[in-house]
Amino acid sequence: MAKAAQNRGRMVAQNRRARYDYTIEDTLEAGLVLVGSEVKSLRAGRGSLADSYAGEKDGALFLFNAHIPAYAAASHFNHEPRRPRKLLVHRRQLDQLLGAVQREGVTLVPLSVYFNSTGRAKVELALAKGKQAHDKRQTIKDRDWKRDKARLMRDRG
Repeated sequence: MAKAAQNRGRMVAQNRRARYDYTIEDTLEAGLVLVGSEVKSLRAGRGSLADSYAGEKDGALFLFNAHIPAYAAASHFNHEPRRPRKLLVHRRQLDQLLGAVQREGVTLVPLSVYFNSTGRAKVELALAKGKQAHDKRQTIKDRDWKRDKARLMRDRG
């Protein structure tokens, strides 16, 4: 899965809150089925993954509640901003993801939307488990300690 991180092109939208609210277990890259005005809007750098999630609908994987605003120059051919968008994954990956969601109680959370090196829109999905309040406090404590440690090391030379 590290290969997907290397092939990333231009980042369009990121779900920063996901890494705070969830423990990320595994990530994968999925294609995104878009209409023309959605692609134009994403290329303009507009889009939001806040409160979005992935799930099954009619035997396929969909991205729900992702906001891609209407493209002004598209006039009456515009899209609905929060419509469900189909995600493209291999059948074996789909079966593994849906099995994990049903069995282990994990959630499929989109981490980012970007255009890869060939110009295709991709979504980075994560299998994630929700964090409790004490887990979030521990994450903040660890992050602060790493920042202080780096500052101490830098000052000592």
